Amino acid sequence: MTETYNANWHDEPTDYAQTGKLPRIRTAPPESALGSLNITAASADPELLDLPWHIALEEWPTETLAALPRGISRHIVRFAHLGGSVIAVKETSEHIARHEYHMLRKLQRLDVPCVEPVAVITGRTTPDGTELDPVLVTRHLKFSMPYRALFSQTLRRDTLTRLIDAQALLLVRLHLIGFYWGDVSLSNTLFRRDAGAFAAYLVDAETGELYPELSSGQREYDLEIARVNIAGELMDLAEGGLIEEKVDPLATSELIMDSYRRLWTELTARESFELGERWRVNARIRRLNDLGFDVEEYVISTVADGSRIQLQPKVVDAGHHSRRLLRLTGIDAQENQARRLLNDMDAYRADNNNLDVDEEISAHLWVSEVFEPIVRSVPRELGGKLEPAEVVHEVLEHRWYMSERQDRNVPMAEAVQSYLDSELRHRRDEAEIMLTADSKTIGLDGDNSFPDS
Repeated sequence: MTETYNANWHDEPTDYAQTGKLPRIRTAPPESALGSLNITAASADPELLDLPWHIALEEWPTETLAALPRGISRHIVRFAHLGGSVIAVKETSEHIARHEYHMLRKLQRLDVPCVEPVAVITGRTTPDGTELDPVLVTRHLKFSMPYRALFSQTLRRDTLTRLIDAQALLLVRLHLIGFYWGDVSLSNTLFRRDAGAFAAYLVDAETGELYPELSSGQREYDLEIARVNIAGELMDLAEGGLIEEKVDPLATSELIMDSYRRLWTELTARESFELGERWRVNARIRRLNDLGFDVEEYVISTVADGSRIQLQPKVVDAGHHSRRLLRLTGIDAQENQARRLLNDMDAYRADNNNLDVDEEISAHLWVSEVFEPIVRSVPRELGGKLEPAEVVHEVLEHRWYMSERQDRNVPMAEAVQSYLDSELRHRRDEAEIMLTADSKTIGLDGDNSFPDS
């Protein structure tokens, strides 16, 4: 039976100019709000009222919940169905919920990979009038996985390295826009497959603070938090026999320091070269493009004697390949996926003598003759295994390896069928794997085995 609520909906505009943490403003609720739910959301979603807000989150009935694996968190978190999507509901204090809601809205506006904030709900009470904690509601990120969902028996070192590289890239992107995370860890991150690598998404922003620019001390402290937290998480996995014995948790945690500093230096360091070597400006920009970043502004200055010039990128935006693919095809993909698909698109253009054809027309032909036929070939029952861009990437890789082994040009239809039979059918549905939640580890469905990557 659905509980009927009186609800007050508020669109609380986020102050995008506010720096640091959300200030604590204590105001009494209006008289009309007493005894009612107060819902702060950018848009009113009446389906939120179908959820049992009069029950403590830990006691929500199973028919409401999404039966998905759950991990460990300092808060009580549950996953519930909301219309055709899945949401995460976290019980916390009102100030923390509002702060995290505002932080996530700011990060989304800045195009940083993170979960989508849906609402903050306060004024919850049981039928006998007992007050319940406020909640933050976020939307589940499809095809995303917590790091603990990436192992079956043991997590391999190369998988750990890819996860840590993705975490380092996310941290660099956050620091470039002035976001201090304050609780960097694998547990507070979701991962999506990205053409053999991983793309990382921030999932917990309650300790985050946004500034016009971070000091080197703030960045280094965030990095040290990451190193310590990752070391602890790997020690926990090692204690349970869930990572390869040869993996040293402490040494492996140091990888984020190296990965972060290499990337930060490439993106921000001042480069000096001879006056006649202006070609190095384009070379630097190409290197940044290869890393997936666009340079929208750079400064060139001449040293005192006029014999050398210095170059320093000023504004660097991530998603170079993703934006190009979206512009040409309308396909929204992860950065490495986009890079792989663009490479195939360029090869298709050359193979079909389309070099004189407009790039956008050639891209349209590639979508209709390569991308869409592969996606349509996936049976409905396998549609939740991987997102379409990852399927197309894996089919292209599978075809390349088949052709190399058999020393012939394997037709696409043959490669697709081989991939479906030998690879995709044996994967777990990643559309149904999500991050979690409370101190009652792992799952509602009783199946905690996941494919290693």
